[in-house]
Amino acid sequence: MNRRDFLKTSGLAFGALALPGCMEGLNLSGKSSQRPNILFIMSDDHAAQAMSCYASKINKTPNLDRIANEGIRFDNCFCTNSICTPSRATILTGKYSHKNGCLTLSDRFDATQQTFPKLLQKAGYHTAVIGKWHLKTEPTGFDYWNVLPGQGKYFDPVMSERRNFSPYENYVTDIITDLALDFLKTRPKDKPFCLCYHHKAPHDMWEYDKKHAHLYEDIDIPEPDNFFDDYKNRGRAIKRATQKIGMEETVFLHGTQGDQFDNVRREIADLPPEQQKRRAYQYFIKAYLRCVASIDENTGRVLNYLDETGLKNNTIVIYTSDQGCFLGEHGLFDKRFMYEESLRMPLIVRYPREVKPGSVNDDIVLNVDFAETFLDYAGAPLPSDMQGRSLRPLLRGKRPKNWRTSMYYRYWMHGAHFNVAAHFGVRTKRYKLIYYYGLPLNAKGAKRRPTPPEWELFDLKKDLREMNNVYRDPAYRAVVRKLKTELVRLRRELEDDNDGIVIDVG
Repeated sequence: MNRRDFLKTSGLAFGALALPGCMEGLNLSGKSSQRPNILFIMSDDHAAQAMSCYASKINKTPNLDRIANEGIRFDNCFCTNSICTPSRATILTGKYSHKNGCLTLSDRFDATQQTFPKLLQKAGYHTAVIGKWHLKTEPTGFDYWNVLPGQGKYFDPVMSERRNFSPYENYVTDIITDLALDFLKTRPKDKPFCLCYHHKAPHDMWEYDKKHAHLYEDIDIPEPDNFFDDYKNRGRAIKRATQKIGMEETVFLHGTQGDQFDNVRREIADLPPEQQKRRAYQYFIKAYLRCVASIDENTGRVLNYLDETGLKNNTIVIYTSDQGCFLGEHGLFDKRFMYEESLRMPLIVRYPREVKPGSVNDDIVLNVDFAETFLDYAGAPLPSDMQGRSLRPLLRGKRPKNWRTSMYYRYWMHGAHFNVAAHFGVRTKRYKLIYYYGLPLNAKGAKRRPTPPEWELFDLKKDLREMNNVYRDPAYRAVVRKLKTELVRLRRELEDDNDGIVIDVG
């Protein structure tokens, strides 16, 4: 199917919808006894610090800001494993990586297991996923699916519509949005829907469309204040990692925008190292933000459709990313580390029937909570083996007395990409303790070369940028003991303590 044929089809559908009496969902009183529709928008590697509703210093996202301004912004939403496939598996199942079987990018998602779309189907929802999937198995639990094989392409992608592979013309973010709108227009009107509308962007290689090609052309994007971090007060793990902007190993010297690679390399090759790093950053961040601009613009198209057709009041709109991303902080790009920029996910939600406009929440929430939240709103039973909690009380502005005060993170891919060491850790509101455990022999991926174990501790109240490891500071001895005890408790509670790793609480 080419783009022209697709638009013809969707145009016919829109014409039918616009007939008198077809403004389904419209309720001027704002009241409805219907279960809410769920529109779950997820991008790939979209850092919270590249959204103006999160006080971005480098770009504007007016349409995403609409969701936050008309709903709620979560300031402490974190992923439990900062890499694409594992995070998506966690969101689908409501279970941590060691429970859903997707620990690394190499793992194939077991499509027979319980997922929130399957449970929503049983509860009477019409379900769909359109866009990025990246789980190595075909989607299950969806009445309709049309997904990118693997990572997919930015331009003229092939997509799999229920096993039928078809090429589409033009830019992937526009195409995914066209397909999402077509689903909304042609879906059964006698059921609530759950649409997973998932973008490829802004994942590398950050290929942007012609419409945004000149955005930021005549300016330099400000560098993060720790862009030239020398890692002097950190452990060995970050020093060994190679996801550093300007290094020979990085993506900037093997392609940023298709054949643009040669031009980039020629331009920066003869510059001094500091200037080379700065120019590489400008190429990276401008390409990244141009991809984000397309997501924002297309999100506006979908929000406008909901508003114009009267679906707004009875549709929960969620926007998030599968994890965070470094945008030059510590001189890094990509993700994986438990540092804030990688750990933190944007999460904004609009639902006029329950969420007070302009709300902000700073409780610790996780991607493992999403599935239970969707099921809670659908009135579906919450499975006892899911490991998250419904966010519905927080969305209503009420914090349960026993809400979590700490979270557990684990990255498993020891040395596989960018030489990032396997690690796990605990984060509270104030502190973060990370253990690079050196990969014991019985751990997954043990064929990788072991590295010496080491700890990092950050006092986020005094050092939000995570520049100073205070693990060996005597003043934090009691804090270390308390956090290690909490880490042991979380690993036991989540049943991730059978790996042979012993933590000496001291």
